[in-house]
Amino acid sequence: MGEIYHIKSITEAHQLLGFESPKHPLISVFRHTKQMNTDFNDMKLSSNLFYIALKDKISGGFKYGRNTYDFQEGTLIFVAPNQILTPEESPVLDFEGWSILFHPDLIRNSELGNAIKNYSFFNYEVKEALHLSNKEKQGLTDCVYKIENEINQNMDKHSQKLIIHNLESVLKYSSRFYDRQFYTRANLSKDYLSKFEAFIKGYFDNNNQLEKGIPTVKQCGIEMNMSGHYLSDLLKNETGKSLIEHLHLQLIDRAKNSLLNTNVSVSQVAYSLGFEYPQYFSKLFKSKTGMSPSEYRNLN
Repeated sequence: MGEIYHIKSITEAHQLLGFESPKHPLISVFRHTKQMNTDFNDMKLSSNLFYIALKDKISGGFKYGRNTYDFQEGTLIFVAPNQILTPEESPVLDFEGWSILFHPDLIRNSELGNAIKNYSFFNYEVKEALHLSNKEKQGLTDCVYKIENEINQNMDKHSQKLIIHNLESVLKYSSRFYDRQFYTRANLSKDYLSKFEAFIKGYFDNNNQLEKGIPTVKQCGIEMNMSGHYLSDLLKNETGKSLIEHLHLQLIDRAKNSLLNTNVSVSQVAYSLGFEYPQYFSKLFKSKTGMSPSEYRNLN
């Protein structure tokens, strides 16, 4: 294995799945059928496309990054361009699910083109799929079938806007349902918050920043056994602050202690916290406190 099969277009995706040529060059909606080719012989797949899929009553699985995801009933997954999927076995379908493939060019000149980066679930690892209730599943499916109808009828000047409008509805509803998923897992979220705070405290207490630098979003996610983006959203939902904001609070708190309780220079304080450039530390400190590190030291 090891070689990656990269899908460049909707047409290539249809060829791989054994479908006829697409009716729209930039978006495709298809229902899971017996005619679908689902035997990819353990090849690694990536594409230039966004991929959204409802996996309903399906068995099988695939690797996505470091993790393996086993399909569950009523799960929705989101894959961004250039992410790599590795099917582990041929899935067994019951033909109630659906998939959307769309090229970034479809939305490039629309408001959704600018907003797509805000839908952070495209960056999640697949084990963090969205789990839907039957009512939620039906609501999303209605939006998807509206897109399908627009693709299948004669295109006119309204078609593109209506397709994008319904695609955006799918994403907005998905965002709402993810918030519901966070809410219903509130106790688990509190547990992750405690573990995250313990990790950050231990990281700086052990001076890991001197060798490894300030921990990144990705590093924090790996430590918590989830993607950094998912962890950040989880923290935001629980505390109102993102992962980066939590890191900044930790850094500023430790900087204040150093500035008040030692005589080391501002540059030394910056380096001790893992900053490569003292100027960036000073800029961050002023943005969070309203004064420079030197001004803060001299006020106390």
